[in-house]
Amino acid sequence: MVEVVTRDELKKGLADGSIALIDVREPNEYAAGHIPGALTMPLSRFDPAQLPRDPAKRIVFNCRSGKRTLQAIEMARLGGRRDAIAHYEGSMQDWLAAGEPVEV
Repeated sequence: MVEVVTRDELKKGLADGSIALIDVREPNEYAAGHIPGALTMPLSRFDPAQLPRDPAKRIVFNCRSGKRTLQAIEMARLGGRRDAIAHYEGSMQDWLAAGEPVEV
């Protein structure tokens, strides 16, 4: 099962601290611009054991278009992390198209 998080849900969760956003793009992509507050965990070196363990925060993955997020969810599941099943489906493409701010 995969949960889809909308841009508005993501913005609200980041603002109130209820979401831990995990950016699974590669370091050069993250450095070029990322959603404010996102943590970097490149898919090429992804380790589910390194995911945050805060029951008050919902883990949400993002990437460029939403494809790598699904891979991260599967890797997390195989690594025993049943709490890491949400992704921001449009990811950076949606974020940028909406004119949302990025950090560099």
